[in-house]
Amino acid sequence: MVVLNRIYTRTGDDGTTALGTGARRPKYDLRVAAYGTVDETNAAIGMARIHTGASEPLVDQMLSRIQNDLFDLGADLCTPETGRDPATPSLRIVASQVERIEKEIDTLNAELKPLRSFILPGGSPASAALHLSRTISRRAERMMVELASLPDEPVSEPALHYINRLSDFLFVASRYVNRRGDDDVLWVPGKTR
Repeated sequence: MVVLNRIYTRTGDDGTTALGTGARRPKYDLRVAAYGTVDETNAAIGMARIHTGASEPLVDQMLSRIQNDLFDLGADLCTPETGRDPATPSLRIVASQVERIEKEIDTLNAELKPLRSFILPGGSPASAALHLSRTISRRAERMMVELASLPDEPVSEPALHYINRLSDFLFVASRYVNRRGDDDVLWVPGKTR
């Protein structure tokens, strides 16, 4: 259990932050930026849920689970295997979380017509907010993939799979809340020439 009884510690005043291993890193470090962007994704999903709550309870329940998963993902990223005390268990994203989000994508997508064009973010407030969440999750994914490419900066495969599926889920959910795709705003190539 986490107990936060004091919010400021002054330990970050020097521009560093602690990883879950206790190692200190600069706040601009790629690992810190990656889990910070996961946190930003989570906040954007929280804003999207303002628009999905009562009107789209199925999607809202899925988003609630995803928000919890994103805290797991942040914990996974902030406690790299390298430098970790092997006697202390670490929270990791697991394959069953990836499988669940895939099933949820399939559930929502089953009610959508196939796309014949790219979609512009918009249609409804819920859809626009989910598209914004999607683009932030894609940025988190790019950072995680870059981090994983560095020596001694491991990122687990389930974590990479989860963040990749998340943007797919958010895309499908954005269509689903747009009256099952009927209110999607379609891209018309060259329309404003």
